[in-house]
Amino acid sequence: MAIDSRLAPNPPETGFEHIDDEKCRLFTGYLEIIGKKWSSGIMLAAARGATRFVEYRAAVRGISDRLLNQRLKELEAEGLIARTVVPTTPVLVQYRPTERGLSLMRALQPLVAWGVEDHERRQRAARHG
Repeated sequence: MAIDSRLAPNPPETGFEHIDDEKCRLFTGYLEIIGKKWSSGIMLAAARGATRFVEYRAAVRGISDRLLNQRLKELEAEGLIARTVVPTTPVLVQYRPTERGLSLMRALQPLVAWGVEDHERRQRAARHG
C-alpha cells in the first residue's frame, strides 16, 4: 500500500500518516483470511452458536460440503475456529469460535455497519439519481 509521493507532493492531513506499509500489509493479510468467500458467513454462524457441520451448512446457505470443510480447516489453521472430536459412536466433531475468532468478529462490526450504510446510500442515490 505504498503511496507514491509524486502523486501528491503536498498531501492533506488525513489522520492516517501513522500507518506504515508493514502495518497495512499485516491488516490486508487479516482481511484476506476473513474476506475469502464463505469465511465471514462461517464465522458469523460460529459466533451465533453453530457447533456441528450440519448447523454450519444450514446457516451458510449455498455452500458445498467440500468448500465448508475446506474453509473450516483454514479457519482452524488460522486459530479462529477450534475443532473438537468427541469419541462417541458415531464420532461427534464440533467447531466453535476461539476467543481470537470472536475478537475478530467484534472488530469487524464497524466495517459491517459502514458497508450497510454505504449500500443504503448507494441505493438512495440510484433511486434519486
